[in-house]
Amino acid sequence: MPAVYMDHAATTPLDPAVLEAMLPYFTTAYGNASSVHSYGREAREGIDLARQQVAAVLGCQPREIIFTAGGTEADNLAVYGVAENYARSKGKHIITTGLEHHAVGECFEQLAKRGYRVTTLPVDEYGRIDPEEVRRSITSETSLVSIAHGNNEIGTLQPAGEIGRICRELGVFFHLDAVQSTGHLPVKVEELNCDLLSLAAHKFYGPKGVGALYVRQGVRVLPQIHGGAQERGLRAGTENVPGIVGLGAAITLAEREREGRAQREISLRDRLIASILATIPDTRLNGHPRERLPNNVNVSILWVEGESILLALDLKGIAASSGSACTSGSLDPSHVLLGIGLDHATAHGSLRLTLGKDTTEGDIDYLLEVLPPIIQRLRYLSPIWPGHKNRSD
Repeated sequence: MPAVYMDHAATTPLDPAVLEAMLPYFTTAYGNASSVHSYGREAREGIDLARQQVAAVLGCQPREIIFTAGGTEADNLAVYGVAENYARSKGKHIITTGLEHHAVGECFEQLAKRGYRVTTLPVDEYGRIDPEEVRRSITSETSLVSIAHGNNEIGTLQPAGEIGRICRELGVFFHLDAVQSTGHLPVKVEELNCDLLSLAAHKFYGPKGVGALYVRQGVRVLPQIHGGAQERGLRAGTENVPGIVGLGAAITLAEREREGRAQREISLRDRLIASILATIPDTRLNGHPRERLPNNVNVSILWVEGESILLALDLKGIAASSGSACTSGSLDPSHVLLGIGLDHATAHGSLRLTLGKDTTEGDIDYLLEVLPPIIQRLRYLSPIWPGHKNRSD
C-alpha cells in the first residue's frame, strides 16, 4: 500500500541539506551564543548567517529579523507587541478578519477582553478582503491591522500589497501572517508594504520549534518574554542555535526552488481539484479558484463527515486533513468555512489536501482512485444522504 503524505500545510519533512547544516550545532559548535569565548562566538556566527539569509529572502535588513520559537510566538509578539506598545499614543482600535489562524485570532480575543475595540473585516465567498473595507474601517485610534497572507485552511490569498499600501498611507501598522506563504510565494516586505511579517521554518522543510518575525526599523514592539537581552531585547532566552541555523538554510533552499516547485504544485493542484469535482457529485471547492496557495486543495463533500474521510484515507495510506492542525482534535466545524458562509453540515464535510515537493503524479492517481469509492461507501452509510430514497435494498 502506498504511503502518500498530503498534509504539507500542517508540516513538512526536514530537508536533508537543512539537517546537514544543523548537525554541527548539536555536536561540536554547541556554545551559548551569548558567551564571549570561542564556542559562543561560533554559535553567534551561525545565528548571524541565518539572520542574513532570512533578510535576503524578505528583502530587509538583518537587524529587522527577530528569531522566535515558531510562527505562533511570532504572531503573538507582533499583535500584542504593537497593540500594547501603541495603545496610548495611537489608540486601542485593532483590525483583523474572522478567518485568521488561532495564533492571531485568539490574541485579538484576549485584547478585546482588555478593553481594545476590534473590527472584524467582512470577506467574500472565497475569503477575500476588499482593501477598501480596510480603508473604511481605519479610524484615528487604529494602531494595527493583522491578516494572513495565505489562509492555512482554504488557501485563499489576500491582496496584501494593496492593504499594506492603505495602512501605510493612513499611518497604521500592518502585520502579515506569512506562515503559510513563506517559501511558497514571493514575500518581499517592501512589495507587501508590511511593517511586521511572521514565518515558521517547518512550513518550508525546516525544523519545528523555530520561527521569525520581521519588524520594520522604527516600529517599536513591546517584548512578551522577559529574562535576557537576546534578540535586541525583544525575545529573551538562550537562542535555539541549531533551529535558527536550520531556518536560515531552509529559507535559502526554499527560495532557490520556489518558482519551479510552485509551477509543478499548481499543475498537480488544478488537476486534483478538477478531477474531484468531476468524479464526486455534490462537492464544492473552498477558497478562491485562482488566488490561492500553490499547493492547497480544500473541498467540501456533502453528506459525509470530514473525520470519517480522513480515517478511511489513512487506512489506504494517505495522510490528509480536514482543517488546521492546531484544531484537529476539535469536533467543532472550521471557523474559516463558517466564515465564508458554509452551513455547519457542509463545513463538517471538508477535506484539505496540501501538496509538497515530494508529491508525484502517481500520488495524485492513487488518491483519485481510492477517494470516490470511499465517499460512495460513507454516503451509503449516512442517514442523511438523499440517495437513500433510490436504494432498492
